[in-house]
Amino acid sequence: MPDWNAVFVPSASPLEIFLRGTITFLVLLAMMRVVGQRESGGLGISDILLVVLVAEAMAPSLVGDSSAIPDGVLLAATIIFWSLAIDAMAYRWPRLGHILKARARPLVEDGRLNRRAMRRELMTEEEVMAQLRLHGVDGLSDIRRAYLEPNGMISIIRRGGAETDEPIRPEIL
Repeated sequence: MPDWNAVFVPSASPLEIFLRGTITFLVLLAMMRVVGQRESGGLGISDILLVVLVAEAMAPSLVGDSSAIPDGVLLAATIIFWSLAIDAMAYRWPRLGHILKARARPLVEDGRLNRRAMRRELMTEEEVMAQLRLHGVDGLSDIRRAYLEPNGMISIIRRGGAETDEPIRPEIL
């Protein structure tokens, strides 16, 4: 017969679980911001963190690894709370949003590579040019601006406002 207290009664204090979740989320968020936008792929950094941390928080309570279900639920709720709170703070206070949320970084400005942004994102000239070619751009002189977006994609504004091609995904070829 299962020990129902072990399943439904928290094994740690709710405050401790909340503090552990808060510290974990904020430290990982700061670390992911340092890593850079390019590494995050098609999702935003906070999206990746949210999925990974919630899955990790819920795993012990699903498997029965000596953690009660309320422990995992409270930890997951704490992580979701902080994700929503940070989004709300960034929306409500734009200046704070510049610190909390990733912004588009200009890789090309008026046909010239922005080496500082490239160094920040650890991108070589060859990598930038490869991405531009995927958009159908032959050379830097065709570009007014190109940005590394917060989701890791590159957006391009051509001279004269012409649209660029959609990037070609390898799985389509």
